[in-house]
Amino acid sequence: MAYQTLQQEYLQIPIVTRAYTTACVLTTAAVQLEIITPFQLYFNPDLILRNYQVWRLITNFLFFGPVGFNFLFNMIFLYRYCRMLEEGSFRGRTADFVFMFLFGGLLMTIFGTFVSLVFLGQAFTIMLVYVWSRRNPNVRMNFFGLLNFQAPFLPWVLMGFSLLLGNSIIVDLLGIAVGHVYFFLEDVFPNQPGVNPDEKPKPATCNVQRPFSPFIVKNSK
Repeated sequence: MAYQTLQQEYLQIPIVTRAYTTACVLTTAAVQLEIITPFQLYFNPDLILRNYQVWRLITNFLFFGPVGFNFLFNMIFLYRYCRMLEEGSFRGRTADFVFMFLFGGLLMTIFGTFVSLVFLGQAFTIMLVYVWSRRNPNVRMNFFGLLNFQAPFLPWVLMGFSLLLGNSIIVDLLGIAVGHVYFFLEDVFPNQPGVNPDEKPKPATCNVQRPFSPFIVKNSK
């Protein structure tokens, strides 16, 4: 009975979110069990171009480090905001959601070459958070019960939190930059006067809070 309930809950997760989070968990499990090593996964342009190890273009987005606080924190945010996007502004638009994945992954791969990042999964998570936050500007959030702010400030709060933990903010800045490029091209530019006069602006959507998050979401009235 418990297995069937767990299976049912798992199958209720939207397909793109389910596929990506499952791939991330399985990749981390394989590393923990020493089936593979991070050296087989990280982003290396030379190995990709010269040794044709093209899988690195994908696997560098699937590994978030060994099981620990950082891994759990990233997986919670990945699952939460990926699912809210897929069930919210991308509901019924799976192809568009996959395109956002491909677009974001391509830009991060190009930028990652210049900033020498070897794993881009965390930056990809920040991109998802950024797009969700810009599409839900009226949602109020609470950071561990200490700080109240509007949703568009969430990526910057996360960057500040990373800074407090002593982590590099290059990853966060990359995710914010790529997320902003996508948001501008998808939501801002088409609504500029004279660009597409027949299309109405997309309304902001408010999503219900998912479990296991340090952020409490409050819908603004």
